[in-house]
Amino acid sequence: MNPLDPNCPCGSGNSLSQCCGHYHAGTHAPSAELLMRSRYSAYVLGLVDYLVATTLPVQQQALDRDAMAAWSAQSTWLGLEVEGSEVFGGKPEHAQVSFVARWHDDNGEHRHRECSAFVQVDGRWFFLDPTVPLKAGRNDPCPCQGGQKFKKCCAPYLNA
Repeated sequence: MNPLDPNCPCGSGNSLSQCCGHYHAGTHAPSAELLMRSRYSAYVLGLVDYLVATTLPVQQQALDRDAMAAWSAQSTWLGLEVEGSEVFGGKPEHAQVSFVARWHDDNGEHRHRECSAFVQVDGRWFFLDPTVPLKAGRNDPCPCQGGQKFKKCCAPYLNA
């Protein structure tokens, strides 16, 4: 391992600069899976601004940045395993990524399995944070601004 260019925390086997590092530097992740991997790496590296910027814009103000930073800093990150990724057609395009993240903190070792939802807006993928409610009725325009009603756009993926 090159100490100037360590292995990427996402577990790809590539160096950080050849993997998630360039997404952290501003290149948009070309897929939901790569965005999810880069978000895990951002938690490992304490890149809270990146985590916020890659969440659906209408959800960003409601994120608890201090809690995100504390969890990032107080955890020893043990690894990521991507179990699957599925892209769904339509406009806007949606995807789900199933994964297991492992970490250790003052309360011991943890393992979290999740199936995260993502939406592509204007060619850029965003995480749909299920902890931040989208303020829209079923028949309202979707907050992702994809041009559909909420019930036909992001709502089904948040409830999956």
